[in-house]
Amino acid sequence: MDDDLKQSIAVLERTPHVLRSMLSGLDREWTHTNYGEDTFSPFDVVGHLITGEKTDWIARARIILECGPARPFDSYDRYAQFEASRGKTLEQLLSEFELARTQSLRHLREMNLTPQDMLKKGTHPILGEVTLAQLLATWVVHDLNHIAQIAKCMATQYVDAVGPWKEYLGVLKSPVTRMSAEGAARRKTTGRQ
Repeated sequence: MDDDLKQSIAVLERTPHVLRSMLSGLDREWTHTNYGEDTFSPFDVVGHLITGEKTDWIARARIILECGPARPFDSYDRYAQFEASRGKTLEQLLSEFELARTQSLRHLREMNLTPQDMLKKGTHPILGEVTLAQLLATWVVHDLNHIAQIAKCMATQYVDAVGPWKEYLGVLKSPVTRMSAEGAARRKTTGRQ
């Protein structure tokens, strides 16, 4: 196994534990509140990560290895969590994500990827040609992006409470990542704001 892949797995296998440490047992005000109009709550993020485990990373890696660029990836539903998470608790989602990630990493290891495999190409429906190495690097950064998003969401709950220190707290100043109109509409149809 390539050293870069080992480094990626080292991060990917920690994400479920990081999320459980950050979120498990907290009140809903921390876990179900977003950080602005049309933004994800921590609960939404965990559901989104589960969708990725089921339909994105490993599925797309297999397409690259089996079909190359001839078969484009299936479109990824960035908002499937609004329907899929309905009626579930955050604890259920954290457990579901942990199990799904464990399975994904088992499948990744079973692929026995070589440096040559990492150069193989696939076709993203929007971005065009991508390599397996880029896909796997994006998986890692996607995790880190959403951990940062959860931290920002939680920090925003104290935006007024910190008073003048807001000036020194970059997490409170960084731009907000908003959902598309489709995502905002789908959230509303599930009865969650």
